[in-house]
Amino acid sequence: MNMETLGYMVGAIMGTLSLIYVGWLFVDSFLKWLEPSRRAGKLLRTVLTPAQYRQLMRRGYVDIPSPRDHERVYRVPRGPGLVGVIEKGKRNAGLCLQPLEWVPDADIVVMHKLMIEADEETYLQTANKFTQKCIGDW
Repeated sequence: MNMETLGYMVGAIMGTLSLIYVGWLFVDSFLKWLEPSRRAGKLLRTVLTPAQYRQLMRRGYVDIPSPRDHERVYRVPRGPGLVGVIEKGKRNAGLCLQPLEWVPDADIVVMHKLMIEADEETYLQTANKFTQKCIGDW
């Protein structure tokens, strides 16, 4: 075996080991994400009513009625996005309120629901509000 062949073999082995290491990093990251997401999904099922959970799974959002105004509903998306403020059947604003660090999407839905139901006034004061004029039709 000459030195050139040996060099190619060593390079191939090093490349393979690098791919294995990168693959392991990906698997490790995925596993660290998977468990919190599983727990968040379990919590979400206990916090939402069966009808709310079905709506979230089928439509990608859940409507949370305002505790103070029977004509207002908060449309909370399952994933990233603005929470729609619907009054008298018409969406007239979007709210942005999110944690400083990553949490599973299901925990974000739970956060919105509990904050709206527990203290709607503070929720509205804390969220960044975008009017229809700001965003246009959405």
